[in-house]
Amino acid sequence: MPAQRLKDYLDSNNIKYISIIHSPAYTAQGIAHSAHISGKEMAKTVIVKSDGVMLMVVMPANLKVNLEQFKEILRADEVELACEEEFKYKFPDCELGAMPPFGNLYEMDVYISDELAKDKEIAFNAGSHTELIRMGYKDFKKLVNPKVITFDE
Repeated sequence: MPAQRLKDYLDSNNIKYISIIHSPAYTAQGIAHSAHISGKEMAKTVIVKSDGVMLMVVMPANLKVNLEQFKEILRADEVELACEEEFKYKFPDCELGAMPPFGNLYEMDVYISDELAKDKEIAFNAGSHTELIRMGYKDFKKLVNPKVITFDE
């Protein structure tokens, strides 16, 4: 069960959350639609490589990562999207493309869009293409300690 590790972690930290089961969906926008959540409130996890190091970037489903701008933010020489083949081994308990934004569980730094950081709640894949978790952003911040970044529109 892909979501079990995440749920165990949330439960062990006494975090309140809601698990939402939905029909199979493979894009963040599709999941948001299936679960009746606004695309700007649904978080998607994007894996990027910055100077060879893998990082999580967490964005609203309706936005894309601006790699050039992210490169400037990080002051990196190179930033690119990671290929699934490069990172699938890091998420053995997740379906490919359904990783939750908990980099601390997968030894990755997490960068989150300030658009999501403004929300009272955050919703995201729970490790599968049929379940998501909705929880308070303050709890997410406490557990993950993401670096908040601002992308220009």
